[in-house]
Amino acid sequence: MTADGPPANRPPHIAFASGVSAINRLDFAVPAALLLMAAALTGCDTQPRDDGQAEPESVVETEVDSALTYQIDRSHADETAPAALFTAPDGKPARLADFRGKPLVVNLWATWCAPCIKEMPTLDALAVREGEAATVLVVSQDLTGEKAVAPFFAQRKFKRLEPYLDTENALATALAAQTLPVTVIYDARGIEVARVVGAMSWDGDRAAGLLDEADKATQTAG
Repeated sequence: MTADGPPANRPPHIAFASGVSAINRLDFAVPAALLLMAAALTGCDTQPRDDGQAEPESVVETEVDSALTYQIDRSHADETAPAALFTAPDGKPARLADFRGKPLVVNLWATWCAPCIKEMPTLDALAVREGEAATVLVVSQDLTGEKAVAPFFAQRKFKRLEPYLDTENALATALAAQTLPVTVIYDARGIEVARVVGAMSWDGDRAAGLLDEADKATQTAG
């Protein structure tokens, strides 16, 4: 478990929980705010629904994978990838639309997020396994950008992952992401298939199954 990062590097709407009651939860998701912790981890809306009805139980699935607990959220399925700008490793602006043509895995993370760091090697393994068949993006939400991320990448020496930056948290805002890590899977058209809230072993069968869904969604639409 990494130490708590400096507040100046952490988005105001995404914060660590403190206290004994939050210790077990910290291993798989970083709450957006203390008062919203339970809602975020159970897939409940953080805002009341206008129609007064609860979300269908089938929308969110809670699973455990190698001691990592996560939720597969399909409430945003069929939505088009947002046009929010972030920064590519070469310093140029990038959009998710730039990566259409193959399945896309977009992971929002931060250097101060312990569960994000825990799953990062498995995301690299996924990128290695998929090769040119799919794209895996890890987009940092660190407010200090390269200052925090460059040393992190230099130390880990990932085989495939590259440091994308989102110092304005534009993607997190556009995706309504309230916890880290959160990972969104898109098909080749840029249409969301599902998202994973919390840390998961991305080199396992569950991740492979989600990418298969992305492939099938593209084939069905085509």
